[in-house]
Amino acid sequence: MKLKDLVILFGVIGIVLMMIIPIPVLLLDVLIILNISIALMILLIAMNTREALDFSIFPAILLITTLFRLALNVSTTRNILSHAEAGEVVATFGSWVGGGEIAIGFIVFLILVVVQFIVITKGSERVAEVAARFTLDAMPGKQMSIDADLNAGLINEKQARDRRSKIEREADFYGAMDGASKFVKGDAIASIIILVINLVGGFVIGMAIHGFDFQKSLSTFSILTIGDGLVSQIPALLISTAAGLIVTRAASDGNLAEDVTAQLFKYPKLLYIAAGTIGLLGLTPIGPMRTWPFALMLAFGGWRMQKVINKQHEQEEMLVEEQQIEEVRSPESVISLLQIDPIEFEFGYGLIPLADTQQGGDLLDRIIMIRRQCALELGLVVPVIRIRDNIQLKPNEYVIKIKGNTVARGDLLLNHYLAMSPGFEDDSVVGIETTEPAFGLPAIWIDEQMKERAELSGYTVVDPPSVVATHLTEIIKRHAHELIGRQEAKLLVENVKESYPALIDELIPSILTIGDIQKVLAKLLREKISIRDLVTIFEALADHGNYTKDPDILTEYVRQALSRQITQQFSSGSDTLKVITVGPQLEKRIAESVQQSDQGSYIALDPVSTQQIYQKLNEQVNRQIQSGQQPVVLASPTIRMYLRQIVERTMQDVPVLSYSELEPNIEVQSIGVVNL
Repeated sequence: MKLKDLVILFGVIGIVLMMIIPIPVLLLDVLIILNISIALMILLIAMNTREALDFSIFPAILLITTLFRLALNVSTTRNILSHAEAGEVVATFGSWVGGGEIAIGFIVFLILVVVQFIVITKGSERVAEVAARFTLDAMPGKQMSIDADLNAGLINEKQARDRRSKIEREADFYGAMDGASKFVKGDAIASIIILVINLVGGFVIGMAIHGFDFQKSLSTFSILTIGDGLVSQIPALLISTAAGLIVTRAASDGNLAEDVTAQLFKYPKLLYIAAGTIGLLGLTPIGPMRTWPFALMLAFGGWRMQKVINKQHEQEEMLVEEQQIEEVRSPESVISLLQIDPIEFEFGYGLIPLADTQQGGDLLDRIIMIRRQCALELGLVVPVIRIRDNIQLKPNEYVIKIKGNTVARGDLLLNHYLAMSPGFEDDSVVGIETTEPAFGLPAIWIDEQMKERAELSGYTVVDPPSVVATHLTEIIKRHAHELIGRQEAKLLVENVKESYPALIDELIPSILTIGDIQKVLAKLLREKISIRDLVTIFEALADHGNYTKDPDILTEYVRQALSRQITQQFSSGSDTLKVITVGPQLEKRIAESVQQSDQGSYIALDPVSTQQIYQKLNEQVNRQIQSGQQPVVLASPTIRMYLRQIVERTMQDVPVLSYSELEPNIEVQSIGVVNL
């Protein structure tokens, strides 16, 4: 065993022997001073610890010091009753604290006992009890938090073990403190009993054995009893205070001095208010000489704290700027520049009121509605749309970008309205000629005074925010297939899996991968077919995915499964669907031009035939548009996807359907034929 181990071992044994073996008066003085020194050291350590576990030995120290203090009480009591003396320390405390008056010393001692027993000891005991209870109750939650951080990769195994060990030691510490606080309470009770024994027993023994008269016996033993109580209660009070500090330190990052200066003097303006209040008290009979010096001290302290806080803020701002500069200089900072927003909406400074809510702009609310509308109509979760102003644009110009590339732009006049003609012009409606950005229709910008006249003339009048919202909605629908990637497809799959786990478990990954599903969904969105009915789509993929992995063919099977949805979408609820059919010669030519490759099938037509198809189809489409109807091309299932490849190059918005995608109860009316 090491020397320090032997010192602690024999020290504890010596404390027990002190209760049995008489102690010389000189040695008793030394031990009393040692007891006060140890108590003061414990209090200072408790004030400078940052966490309770930094002084985890405190419960054991509390037991040893309490035992040491009681042993000193027994030794001093033995000397008081036997020899009517207990050393210079006890006698000095007994006569000095009371100022020569026994009654005053006795009252001071009683006050110390009351303060320790009722205030400090009782409060420390309650705090330790509550802290132990809540620490034990919080252990399962803390353990789960550690496991979650470990599973997420935020901490390693060693850090997890350290944090678990800390939680266990905290529970043990507060449990021990809950029990150790009873030592302090029992010590206070024992001090009161020893006081009564010393006072009454000493008075009787002094007159019966030592031959003192009444006055001398009362004076001698009262002073010694009060001194003995004080030299034991002062260390007990210090250690009780230390126990209270240990168990009440929570949510702290520093020691007691740091927390007091950082939190108590955090608000310099409050010191000014306190200084003013104390200064006003000087106008009362108290007098300015007693209050104004403290008011000046408080005001000076507030001024000094204000300077310190301002300096700290400046240093923090400089540190942040330096960190930003270092981040820009570091090679890793370039990685953040590689991030591209899926959708961006940029506008000139003249259109800032559109997005500024303080100026009445509701663009942000409209974008929320656009995302909801796209989710309902297309079944697509539109990514967050990045909105920013761009000083490089014209004041009234805006651009829409998809993955960093400009796909649309337009101009707005905020104090005007966009009016679109119903098909005939009214010369009384005048304005600035322009083009409606979403559909490319001719329109004019009119002012507030012309708005009512335009509405009476049948014009469609919309405000600038509605123009932007309509344009943005159409762009999202047109480029929806670019916004769905593997990550977005995975999120959709996981959403369906919550309600249909058997379907997803069968489909992925044994039949198709996320990439295969993403290609099919993108092809559907490319032709503006809603993918909201994901269950039907996945059912069709599960049925046919074992036979082919070609996304074009799988898309055709999915479209056939969505026949009811497609029929209602293009018939607009009517029982009759007017279409442009494909002649037999053209169908035969397209079927003969299909080429097979390892990458799938594709159509290879000569330029002359392709140009003829464009010309004939364009004539029929224009005729149907002029009649006020939506052009729809109908072909056989075998050539539909190949005809779509031809049509989308010049007429992307013209839908191409097949007979198998229509419900049997719909009446198909051919209003034109495309043939060679």
